[in-house]
Amino acid sequence: MPEQITAVILCGGKAQRMNGADKGLQQLANKPLYQWVYEVIAPQVDQVMISANRSLAQYQESHLPIITDAITGFLGPLSGMLTGLQQAKTDWVLFVPCDTPYLPVNLVEKLMASRQADTNVIYVTDGERDHPTCCLLHKHLMPALEEYLQQGQRRVLGFMQQHHYQTVDFSTEKHHFININSLDELQFYSQQEEA
Repeated sequence: MPEQITAVILCGGKAQRMNGADKGLQQLANKPLYQWVYEVIAPQVDQVMISANRSLAQYQESHLPIITDAITGFLGPLSGMLTGLQQAKTDWVLFVPCDTPYLPVNLVEKLMASRQADTNVIYVTDGERDHPTCCLLHKHLMPALEEYLQQGQRRVLGFMQQHHYQTVDFSTEKHHFININSLDELQFYSQQEEA
């Protein structure tokens, strides 16, 4: 029987490059960004949760479980990851950012296929850039992650590379990891969708 996996869509950031607008709720071709991510990820996992720290009523309209950072203060993706690991009922948790609408339909399959016995962290590389917020984490990491955050550390790769980690090469599918960081990019990709 395949391993059960929970997915967490990370919508908890401040989105400073979006003029502070809640990134996950920004419309790409008349559909919120997080919804694009959800539709790609949901068929690949057993449950999907949303990690959000504001606009909770709007996210609740999705009828998905909404989790908010256990440690307050917008501490970055690792804080959402810690809460996701705490809330998930599965050993493995997939994390994906809300601003990557074109994720591959075989993301989970490819990440899991590369797993070795002692691996706790598996994340995406596209050959040029690492994408550590597109990752699978094992629940074993909870105590270490909590301690890392309490020490004031925030670097996602810094944490991951302290543990048994693997990268999975998606260099032939780089376009799947386009992330939309600004209102200009949102407008550009909306026009592409509508073309």
